[in-house]
Amino acid sequence: MKRLFKSLLVAATMSVLALGVVGCGEKKEEAKPEAANATAAAPAPKTIVFAADAAYPPMQYMNEQKEIVGFEVDVIKAVAANAGFKAEFKNVAWDGIFAGLASKKYDAISSSVSITEERKATMDFSDPIMSIEQMLVVAKDSKATDLAALKGKSIGAQIGTTSYLVIKDEKGFKAIKTYDEVGLAMEDLVKGSIQAVVADSPVAVDYTTKKHADKIKIAGVLKSDKVENVGIAVLKGNKEVIDLVNKGLAGIKADGTFDKIKAQHQMQ
Repeated sequence: MKRLFKSLLVAATMSVLALGVVGCGEKKEEAKPEAANATAAAPAPKTIVFAADAAYPPMQYMNEQKEIVGFEVDVIKAVAANAGFKAEFKNVAWDGIFAGLASKKYDAISSSVSITEERKATMDFSDPIMSIEQMLVVAKDSKATDLAALKGKSIGAQIGTTSYLVIKDEKGFKAIKTYDEVGLAMEDLVKGSIQAVVADSPVAVDYTTKKHADKIKIAGVLKSDKVENVGIAVLKGNKEVIDLVNKGLAGIKADGTFDKIKAQHQMQ
């Protein structure tokens, strides 16, 4: 009997030990904690809204799909890609474009803005995108080559531009007409309502080689002792946007992208 009881006790002990071994072999699955060094989602790139008067070919204008396109638009898109921000464009009439910046309706102006001392009083500017000149545009059959030859005649320019500033204090003209858009001045020149238009060199070249190539021509360059540069304008003190634009502009000028864009738009 003792032997039987002892045998049963041994068997029971072995069973308990076996269960213990099996229990120890089972592993409970636990949720794996996220790695401490897991890469956080990259923040969305900063969006910068640029105002552009899209009636100034070839710098910025509307295409048939009602999109803002042009040389300066492509430059800013390339600048954005290089500097890591997103560029958006807003079509704004020139006569209200600076007031809109002052009231913070957009972040910057990309609209062939000449960098002048007067504008620097209320705005900061990027590094120059390019240099321009003021050109005199006349009818194909005109013999005028300078402003002096147009005394007694009517001349026009877009209001609020450096083109207008060149002629606004000149004496001896029959009339100095101002226009909301440079294209309207060119139309009046073609019709004979005025005898000359002063415009930025890229615009003068565009109108005299494309839309009105058979009716108007460049009579000459209005010489100045100052270099006229075009840049991006922001509110005074907006260093973040200026730094991003300057970074991207330097990048695309260094890697050849800027020159490729100039070639695509046949810019001189």
